[in-house]
Amino acid sequence: MTAIRDYVEQNKERYLRSLIDFVKIQSVSADPKRANEVRRAGQWTADILKNIGFENVGLKETGGHPAVYGEWLKAGTDKPTILCYGHTDVQPEDPMEKWTTPPFDPVVKNGNLYGRGADDNKGQCLTQLFGLEALMKLDGKLPVNVKVFLEGEEEGGTGATEKFVFDNAKLLACDAVAISDTAWHSAEMPTIVTSLRGMAYLEVIVRGPSRDLHSGVYGGKVQNPLNAMGKIIAKIQDENGVVQIPGFYDDVVPLSDKEKAEFRAVGDEDEWLKKDLGVKALWGEKGYTTLERNWGRPSCDVHGIWGGYAGKGTKTVIAAEGGFKISSRIVANQDPEKIAKLYEEYLKKICPPGVTLEIKVLHLAYPMMVPIDSPFLEAAATAFEKGFGKRARMVREGASIPITAAFLRALKAPSIMVGYGLNSDNIHSPDECFPLDHLYNGIVTNYHLYHEFARVKK
Repeated sequence: MTAIRDYVEQNKERYLRSLIDFVKIQSVSADPKRANEVRRAGQWTADILKNIGFENVGLKETGGHPAVYGEWLKAGTDKPTILCYGHTDVQPEDPMEKWTTPPFDPVVKNGNLYGRGADDNKGQCLTQLFGLEALMKLDGKLPVNVKVFLEGEEEGGTGATEKFVFDNAKLLACDAVAISDTAWHSAEMPTIVTSLRGMAYLEVIVRGPSRDLHSGVYGGKVQNPLNAMGKIIAKIQDENGVVQIPGFYDDVVPLSDKEKAEFRAVGDEDEWLKKDLGVKALWGEKGYTTLERNWGRPSCDVHGIWGGYAGKGTKTVIAAEGGFKISSRIVANQDPEKIAKLYEEYLKKICPPGVTLEIKVLHLAYPMMVPIDSPFLEAAATAFEKGFGKRARMVREGASIPITAAFLRALKAPSIMVGYGLNSDNIHSPDECFPLDHLYNGIVTNYHLYHEFARVKK
């Protein structure tokens, strides 16, 4: 363990210079004018892989922004093959006026490097690449077979990278995926994310009369689409948030006792959360803690409602139509296509007479879960202990990372999420930063991670 610590200590300045150079590349994938910068960021990481000793390194065209691929497959067929995933693109820097340091001219301050992408995902990505480099420098080889796959459009994706994964399943075939692109639950508590929720997102348009009507002349004669919309929304959940759609919960995987114990170890944050959000009470399904609801149960939320007149003053109108957008976050084993179909069937069933519905499916994402007793998760927990001196807790997350579901469905490979970010790193916001001690200790952790992966029997 001393050798890797000494090696990282000797190379700290080089690591920092590299991260600064990486962050300077304005690889904003959502901005077509900076497509060449996204490609340049990919080539920059490809050059690192070549210098480490990876083979068949290059940019892979995906139909969107290119991805980076490289491989080192000399550990033997008795050793696992690990796919190392990250992304080289970043969020737009807007709003510029909120930054206190230039987003693409990185600044070191208070032990952090500030700049767009410093955490998400350039700093975390380099913990993986330099961890692999340390293995080659200190050991002369990698303890497992490794394929590196770095996406160029995670932040502004077209879906092309996910399609590439399905179309190139043989190229990317692996036993597990190592991802450093998540945050700890708190600065004192390293966490390994074992599950992510998926999503079914719909738009519902409620149509009534052929034109807007005067409420004095027509009120009480026809169904008001906005009144009908309110009735529809009210019937989707009960007062405790339980979704009333038949079959909605049929495929939900219950939380295990071990998972519940891990969640309890994270702590009860209800009072802090109420204060932070400025609400008097938290809300949701009975029989579950707040974390259990957010991490292990599906949910339903209306995101927007429109129709009629909402300007200043009054206008006594019965709108011809209105609409709303709604989504459900779904958990392991729930199929977003099935959930969307159940929504459509139920909404049509409860639709009041006098109006019709047009239902559009806007977005579908599959959930992902790694069994908590996976030996790859245990390997990651051990690596965290060696890298940070703390045992990582196994948690779930309520959000989605669609590529992880693609890895599970296309490659049958679990995603082991060993993230080094903090919630205070301001990802997707002005003044994004990454703690330099997490950069250096992350490299140490990833060095140990691949050694621990080598202990997992195929």
